[in-house]
Amino acid sequence: MTGRKLALFLLLPVLLAACSDSGDQKSAGGAANGGAPQKPPQAVSVVVMKKAERPITAILPGRAVAFQTAEIRPRVTGAIKEIAFKEGSEVKAGDILYQIEDNTYAAAFAQAQATLSKAQVSIPSAQANLNRYERLVNSGATQIEYENAKVTLLQAQADVEQAKAALQSAEIDLDLTKIRAPFDGVTTISAVSIGNIVTANQTTALTTLRRLDPIYIDLIDSSTNLLDLRAAMASGRLSGDPRKADIRLKLEDGTNYPLTGKLDMSEMAVSETTGTYQIRALFDNPDDIILPGMYVRASITVGNENGYLIPQRAATRNARGELSAKFVGADNKVETRTFTVSKSSGNNWLVTDGITDGDRLIVDGFQWISDGAPVQPVEATVNEQGFAVEKPKVDEAKP
Repeated sequence: MTGRKLALFLLLPVLLAACSDSGDQKSAGGAANGGAPQKPPQAVSVVVMKKAERPITAILPGRAVAFQTAEIRPRVTGAIKEIAFKEGSEVKAGDILYQIEDNTYAAAFAQAQATLSKAQVSIPSAQANLNRYERLVNSGATQIEYENAKVTLLQAQADVEQAKAALQSAEIDLDLTKIRAPFDGVTTISAVSIGNIVTANQTTALTTLRRLDPIYIDLIDSSTNLLDLRAAMASGRLSGDPRKADIRLKLEDGTNYPLTGKLDMSEMAVSETTGTYQIRALFDNPDDIILPGMYVRASITVGNENGYLIPQRAATRNARGELSAKFVGADNKVETRTFTVSKSSGNNWLVTDGITDGDRLIVDGFQWISDGAPVQPVEATVNEQGFAVEKPKVDEAKP
């Protein structure tokens, strides 16, 4: 019994090793025969391409400029007697801004009135004297006396006209002591205080008046874009008149200005240093939201063109600036397409070549997949912000 137990004890490790080798071989055989699970294709959101007429937009930088600007300066000399406006407030055309001490101008006006009255008194006497010599010119009065009477009357009339002009000048100077707003606008900080002496037509402005409603937006565009636009309109590819297009603004904080503007004028010259030209747009600004000097970005719809839209979030550009995007081929594998010509259309790029109706554009998840990789396309839509939104699934079993 002892010998049998010893033999069994010695054979046990050999049997265990044989079982282990048999299990390893089965495992290896299963892997070789493809029994291990494979990674499923990655799901990607796609948009089905369809050609249609789309708006062509241009995004241009610009600055706000006051519709009217006037530097207020005195036209007569004197001491500031009163400042009749609140700095930074709105004033109406004709409102008094400054009152200059007017006592000397009032005295000059009164003196001019007296001089006119004195000159006017001499006219009746000179006229009566001329009439008398006219009756006596052939019966005792000489021709010389008649001519002298005529000259006296003409001189008296001239003195009256001169006195009237002096009175008008004195009245103007007296009125100019009241410095008025030339138009509706907003004032700036006053450069003088009560008691300061100001002089006629001095170089330093007392304040600046700006009209902010409406307001100008000065936009800058390259001459290259101008030539492209003209060529597209001449060829008939672009429909619509850019001069009548609505212009929309995005303010410095990223918010959209609620009102649309219109093109006011275009500079018919290109800058020799920057190669750009200026476009001026006009916007209503009833709440003074836009202030002179503000930086804005304007979106102008210059026309419409037939093509395909590629969301900006679904595309990249290579070192040469060419647009590229990824599509799902007929075999559900990824392929990259490059487009040499593309135009801006809102939050999208518009292309006219290299795409056909029904092509599937990858709009989400394309950053982590390479060409030739198998994918599982999931149809989606793109919202106004350019984000992919998966289409809701429809249960065909339900009516």
